[in-house]
Amino acid sequence: MKTTQLPRREVDPAREVPPVAPAGFTTSTGLIDPARVAPDMGDLATRVRHLMAQQQQHVLQLPLGGHFFDVVVTASGPQAYAAIAVMDEIQHAGNERADACGPVIEDPQRSWLLWLVPPGTSEQWGPHRYATCLGRPHRLALPAMTAVEPPGPYWLRPCRSDRLVPPTALRQLLDQFQPGPAPHETLLSSVLSTIS
Repeated sequence: MKTTQLPRREVDPAREVPPVAPAGFTTSTGLIDPARVAPDMGDLATRVRHLMAQQQQHVLQLPLGGHFFDVVVTASGPQAYAAIAVMDEIQHAGNERADACGPVIEDPQRSWLLWLVPPGTSEQWGPHRYATCLGRPHRLALPAMTAVEPPGPYWLRPCRSDRLVPPTALRQLLDQFQPGPAPHETLLSSVLSTIS
């Protein structure tokens, strides 16, 4: 990763600084109405603790949907890896790593790939021959951020803060490469929270 020094602005130490009014703070004695708190933010402290635990190599279990992501589950194998290679090209920008695809978890025990897609995708996904998409109310156990190879579930493509897998492109690639068979939704919902 190449870093560039930001330009520095020279400031005259003898410059005249205009006066500034004192800061005023108002205190409120009222309570926050729980109805005004976003429904999926009520457990924010718990989520922060989980994220911190994952950074410390612990398994993290997150609810799908909300502000995080939904998951598309496909079979793994040569056809799925070909779809990942094309997705790497689609999501590659500039001088970044060659594995530019959004986050993908591989579960070698079940021969599944879990593609993390934007929240709300499950509401628009519709039936698909080669994939199942799940969102709320399901939960997903994420492997530790340092798990980048087997044994156990691992990050085939890393989790990055700036991207998820685009669902429209993913759906087209799955139609093209046909990794199958897709796991059944009922089975998925019972297993996802224990995948790691």
